[in-house]
Amino acid sequence: MNLTQILKEIYLNNDCGCGCGGCKLTPTLTESQTAISENLQYHINEGIMLSENEFRIGSEAYMKLFTEARSLYKEGKLQVGSLDKALLETNLGEFGLYEGENVPLDMPMVEAEFRGKDVQLNKPKRGGSKAYYVYVRDPKTKKVKKVSFGSGGLRAKINNKDARNAFAKRHNCDQKKDRTKAGYWSCNLPRYAKALGLGNNMNTYW
Repeated sequence: MNLTQILKEIYLNNDCGCGCGGCKLTPTLTESQTAISENLQYHINEGIMLSENEFRIGSEAYMKLFTEARSLYKEGKLQVGSLDKALLETNLGEFGLYEGENVPLDMPMVEAEFRGKDVQLNKPKRGGSKAYYVYVRDPKTKKVKKVSFGSGGLRAKINNKDARNAFAKRHNCDQKKDRTKAGYWSCNLPRYAKALGLGNNMNTYW
């Protein structure tokens, strides 16, 4: 399985969260006169989601597409679905200095080193001091850290919509944006359900 396929396994799901049963809203300009690149225009014209864009992951075109889309999204000029929205709320497409080198931030499952061993970033796994753990790169220090999160209770109730909604409300999941914190990953656990052996991915907060 190549990286593009793995990315889809992590992010794609059968529930958009809007109640329609699984729509995938493609990028749409809210202002028709907005100046955009040919690459973004192509994806809009062809109805291609940002998460399924046709560029090689990590390529210059791939990174620039997300940087441009994020800027337009923040300005309210680009409308996207909940799946693409989740990607635009990360630092994907941006770079930071790490040991004197520019490295991509929030790149799905990029190989990195943690305490002398190779690890994959942004890929939650079972085990550790709690139910799950994930390796992330701190955008401030540029260092890789291990984040442990979750409990057996989360796993048992993942298919209970009422339990998910109650958890999301109780823990203010819509405000959890920091990937270096356990709260972010607990709130977003349903998005990684398949990779963790918990059933189909769900594009929803806990």
